[in-house]
Amino acid sequence: MEAVALFSFTASGAGELSFQKGDIIKVTEMEDDSCWVSAEIQGQRGYVPENYISLLPYPWFAGRVSRLEAEERLHRQDVGVFLVRESESAPGDFSVSVSYGKRVEHFRVLEGGGQYCIWGESFRSLNRLVDFYRAHSIAVEKVVCLRDPPSSVQKPRLAHALRDYTPPQTAHLHFLRGDLIDLLDCSDSRAWRGRCRGRVGIFPPEYVQPLYH
Repeated sequence: MEAVALFSFTASGAGELSFQKGDIIKVTEMEDDSCWVSAEIQGQRGYVPENYISLLPYPWFAGRVSRLEAEERLHRQDVGVFLVRESESAPGDFSVSVSYGKRVEHFRVLEGGGQYCIWGESFRSLNRLVDFYRAHSIAVEKVVCLRDPPSSVQKPRLAHALRDYTPPQTAHLHFLRGDLIDLLDCSDSRAWRGRCRGRVGIFPPEYVQPLYH
């Protein structure tokens, strides 16, 4: 999973990672009884404080869902409808459960050296792995590409700024990299409307990363 840094953090102990507000952080493992999470930043692995980051969940990430519950959710869904869950048999790893129509298949995601793979292709994050198998078959015996169920379509309410946007137009919303933006209207694919730092205005969608809840 990926997260965005809400604040800057300077490592003060062995094994900790420093980062800046707005950085995208790859979270590799989370513990229920800990205020620290295992993460990777620019190839470096270590720990970051959980309250300094905000996870960027996606509609397809189900978290700690059992194999049986995944099958119940996907039973008789359209071919390719899927979810990603934390592995029951191998804590810290992930599995992709995919509807084949009348049955559900489960694919173990192998992780090593900061790379994730199911077959021959390796990816730097689960998000990139999912995006790849949306366009390529995850199955060997027939073509099965990943797809979201219609009910999982969500409208984001917040976004974080990927970079500064400071245009001269007064009708546009000015913000800085790492700012959180309230999304008010995303109906126009060329210009979204949002609120940031007490101001309301429009801005290009490609400057932000939507946060799904």
